Amino acid sequence: MDIFTINVGQGSLSFVRHNKEAIIIDSRIPPSSDETVPFIKGIFSKYLKNHYVKGLILTGFDADHSDAIGVNIVLSKYRPEWIMYPKYFKDTDAASDVFQVINDYEKDCNKSHSIFKRLSVSLDISQQADLNSLSTNFNMQLFSPSFNDMTNSNNSSIVLRLQGNGVSNFSYLITGDTENERWKNINSMFGESLKSDVMAAPHHGSKHSINPETLLNVSPNTVLISAGVNNQYGHPHIQAVNAYSSVARHVYSTNTGFSLFTNYVNGQVNTITFKD
Repeated sequence: MDIFTINVGQGSLSFVRHNKEAIIIDSRIPPSSDETVPFIKGIFSKYLKNHYVKGLILTGFDADHSDAIGVNIVLSKYRPEWIMYPKYFKDTDAASDVFQVINDYEKDCNKSHSIFKRLSVSLDISQQADLNSLSTNFNMQLFSPSFNDMTNSNNSSIVLRLQGNGVSNFSYLITGDTENERWKNINSMFGESLKSDVMAAPHHGSKHSINPETLLNVSPNTVLISAGVNNQYGHPHIQAVNAYSSVARHVYSTNTGFSLFTNYVNGQVNTITFKD
């Protein structure tokens, strides 16, 4: 099982691969004038080659996670069987454009009789849903969002664990922009069930998203932070980096200007930084 955390500046885009199947998480693509755009397009071509893209997970609808151009690239080029996003009704600066892309793609699939599902998820409606039926190579467990805590778009983020079948249940916890108030309730509901080998740092390493109890419950070997070089928010915050370093053996961040490749081989979690 491989995890690619792509350097897209201040935003989020990652691929998870296993047994020739891939799931894409978030869809941030920098503006066309950004010098990293050719690099990112090359990443798509190189690291998704010979892999079937099963689905796209949008952890939220803020533009740094859910970019309409990125969604269009994934849907039109890789034609996944499903797209998953949080069920909530708060508009954002990107939601309308993203839903227009999804609607157009769905119409195209209906015309061509292609398989396509839209999965609007929350614990309140999905606790009994069989998310594992979405993939033969990955198991999935949903931890968030919940209607009770959808106080803002960040706390409406999807929190979900992906586990690769046949690799000793090697796991990756997707966290979106989930903030501390939401983490408190996630902890009370799931506790040590959150345990994962690799954790995506919530909210790009913001100090408002570090929860000590969460980190103890997850107990990650490795934390991956997606944050832009010299970004205006100061992500990742030193308090967050120190907190992650106190529980994880390894902490990596894209604010160094590099993308991250993490895999699980012979019982070991390995991460390297790379530029295409």
